[in-house]
Amino acid sequence: MLKSKILAAALVLAAWPAQAAPTVVTPEWVKHAVFYQIFPERFANGDKRNDPPGTKPWGSAPTIDNYMGGDLDGVTQHLDHLQDLGVNAIYFNPVFTSDSNHKYHTVDYMHVDPHFGGDAALQRLIKAAHKRNIKVVLDGVFNHTGDSHPFFVDAAKNGPKSKYWNWYRIDGLPVVKNPKPNYDAWWGLPSLPKLQVAKNPDVAKYIYQVEEHWLKAGIDGWRLDVPNEIDSDAFWQGFRRRAKAINPNAYIVGEIWDPADRWLQGDQFDAVMNYQWRDAMLKFFGNDSMKAGSFDTALEGIRKRYHGNVTMAMFNVLDSHDTMRFQTEAGGDPNRLKLASLFQMSYVGAPVIYYGDEIGLQGGKDPDDRRCFPWDKARWNQDLLAHYKQLTAARRAHNCLATGSYRTLYKGDTDGVFAFARQQGMDHAVVALNNSGLQRTVTLEPGPTFDNASLTDVLGSGDVKVLHGKLELHLDPRQGVLLVPRGAKR
Repeated sequence: MLKSKILAAALVLAAWPAQAAPTVVTPEWVKHAVFYQIFPERFANGDKRNDPPGTKPWGSAPTIDNYMGGDLDGVTQHLDHLQDLGVNAIYFNPVFTSDSNHKYHTVDYMHVDPHFGGDAALQRLIKAAHKRNIKVVLDGVFNHTGDSHPFFVDAAKNGPKSKYWNWYRIDGLPVVKNPKPNYDAWWGLPSLPKLQVAKNPDVAKYIYQVEEHWLKAGIDGWRLDVPNEIDSDAFWQGFRRRAKAINPNAYIVGEIWDPADRWLQGDQFDAVMNYQWRDAMLKFFGNDSMKAGSFDTALEGIRKRYHGNVTMAMFNVLDSHDTMRFQTEAGGDPNRLKLASLFQMSYVGAPVIYYGDEIGLQGGKDPDDRRCFPWDKARWNQDLLAHYKQLTAARRAHNCLATGSYRTLYKGDTDGVFAFARQQGMDHAVVALNNSGLQRTVTLEPGPTFDNASLTDVLGSGDVKVLHGKLELHLDPRQGVLLVPRGAKR
């Protein structure tokens, strides 16, 4: 047994030679991106002919295993909504053939699920999105397959005679699924057998083929599902080299919930889903369990942990398919979401809108966070939508909000006010947020660049002037302002 393990390790090292970490470089477009996350089964039904059997009426209560008929043509048909919203990049939850509504139970990595419209629908979507300068990032679920995947079925049927026997770790025949699987499975779930990616070079080679196939088909990057569970720096280094060889601007973002230093040295991922940032955002803006000073300390710690190019490319999520929706978790208060989204859109890193947040879609714990998008505009929070559009327009108009320096100006533990400045040359902005239920007056000192400047709030509250280096603001309860030089070119 020990000899076989040593041999396997040698094969792995031969397949993925160690490389010194390069300079930390991340795609420039990501720093200026506003992402929109789409759960394809619940965004829009563009072609009822490909609906799964037993599809429920659109807008039915989501369950773990029901279908609503969402597909990729539905997304293509609603690209106007995304463009008007100011989105220029989409991250899709899995689109490959699968026997689950969320598609994390992969059955075929090389083809788009027929219920999503198949490969042709993805090509139509990529073409239409790129025509609007919208990037497309797909979800790569490479740690495990579904138990209906032909590779696992063959291994379970033929045992050691199967080509795929060593693609999984199975403890003998017959394969047992219940009450406990006799094979490695993600979180012990029988339907999700784990691939031996880090231990079997043949599996790694296959995943690389999948990676390259879809990059050559035109996608702009990969979001990697639970990549920390594929415990091999060498594998992910190889993944990055292959991606960048095909498209140097391909974005690689990992789903890492904990500190991610190991993967963000410039040789593996460009960024991670910034759940640590999300945790601080929820505590400060969502439920008042964190004071302004601690909030500032938490964010400073995350910024200092990573290279500046990584920080500017971080995938800043307020919520996702794996969390309650932010507004719901914040007691259903849209004003808390407005404050949090203002911070998100003006802070360092790529902001991500989870589909429907912009119109006030609610959602509790999984699967309730995966409700259908309501296309009846009478059900939309139009004020919230207008707010999001103002924010994305400001981020496009002012590079300082994407790539400028960051400086905290005020952190009030007693009054709940937080303020900061962004600056890039003469392009600068001040953001102030009253995260309390009372009216507040604060005096800020934004610095010499702002001296005697006339500033206007892009959210429409009016103009203010910096006098003798000081800026006095009167903020209503749960009000935020995004101040830029008056008359600044858009």
